[in-house]
Amino acid sequence: MKKLFKIIGIILLLIIVSAGIYYFTTSEPLPEGKQGKEADALAENMLNALNIDAYKNTEILEWSFRNEHHYKWIKRSNVVVVKWDENTVHLFLNEPQKSLVDVKGIEVKNPDPKIIKQAQDFFNNDSFWLVAPYKVFDAGTERRLVKYNDKDALLITYTSGGSTPGDSYLWFLDENYLPTSFKMWTSIIPIGGVSATWSDLKDTKTGIKLPTKHKLSLFGLEINMGEVTSENSKADILANNILKAIKHEAYKNTRFIEWSFGGKRHFKWDKEKHIVDVSWDSIRVQLYPRNKENSSVFINNKKQEIANTEVVKKAWDIFNNDSFWLVAPHKLFDNGTIRSIQKVDDKEVLLVKYTTGGTTPGDSYLWFVDENYIPKSYKMFVPSKKMNGVPATWQDWITTESSTLLPTNHVFGNGNILSMGTVKGYN
Repeated sequence: MKKLFKIIGIILLLIIVSAGIYYFTTSEPLPEGKQGKEADALAENMLNALNIDAYKNTEILEWSFRNEHHYKWIKRSNVVVVKWDENTVHLFLNEPQKSLVDVKGIEVKNPDPKIIKQAQDFFNNDSFWLVAPYKVFDAGTERRLVKYNDKDALLITYTSGGSTPGDSYLWFLDENYLPTSFKMWTSIIPIGGVSATWSDLKDTKTGIKLPTKHKLSLFGLEINMGEVTSENSKADILANNILKAIKHEAYKNTRFIEWSFGGKRHFKWDKEKHIVDVSWDSIRVQLYPRNKENSSVFINNKKQEIANTEVVKKAWDIFNNDSFWLVAPHKLFDNGTIRSIQKVDDKEVLLVKYTTGGTTPGDSYLWFVDENYIPKSYKMFVPSKKMNGVPATWQDWITTESSTLLPTNHVFGNGNILSMGTVKGYN
């Protein structure tokens, strides 16, 4: 027996010595940094790279933590459904004492505050691993610029909030200001400077980038975030109501659309084959938008043997711009669109951002609809043209031969009118 205790003692001593060696060889002191405008500017650059506006407008986030804790966070109402083992807590973040608790699917009438506190602690920790970079300007945060290996890094210290105030995180960014990894100085990890990746980012439906897993320098640990998703369900409902109002199903089945743009440019679009006749001045282009090299150019009705690529490119740009003024409401669910809800004068309106396609990706449009969900106006946010909320109406809608709805006129804030000419839609 004495021999057994001696062996156990030697093993424990070796563990303690190994832990001490590991601590002293790997632990880093918390770096010093400088607070002020430069630190805040670096934080702002990171938030812009991550699309902070889309994060603010995101309605629902879902994820899990190491497949042990599962979450559905309804951000607008500040409610989180937290599930683990046989427990489900509907956690009211603003008033935790009013949270609802189910065990094995049965509601607990007078839940133990400890289980609510457990859900809070789980959420505070596990949500951090999902959205930490978006929280660098939260109340109780301090930002410092740190020079680390001759590069700028962002040190965030949480002086209040969460479950472990006082923790610090040093963020490392790439050339586009996206976070790639961080180092931690926290109360629950005795070793300072443990690093974790912030890669494996997923582009979610609402336009934000969220991590799907993390790798830690501590013993090669990995944290899996499960099936990470984000949704804007209210925005999608509003967008679908608009499509229903303007007879989008009929639009999808419409083969030909004709219109003009301010009487200067004229179009006939074969939607089925996606070929467009674009005419202006003495030029007509038979445009193949998907394969521009197949396009033909006619000048004074004479076909060029070799189509001028600059003229084809101009026709493509004209079509992208001028068709948008006719069919934009029908494009709310195109690839690369992000829909969210914004409050304007206490009313919910639809914000649509185009991240790809067209000639100026990155543009945003704020849609206002009438009582029947037909668009009546919008505000344009087009950075390339320095438009910041420029208003325009969508009016004089007609029902085409193919039964879809299309607008025929727009009026700008300065009173100028843009006519779409004689609008036709048929099969």
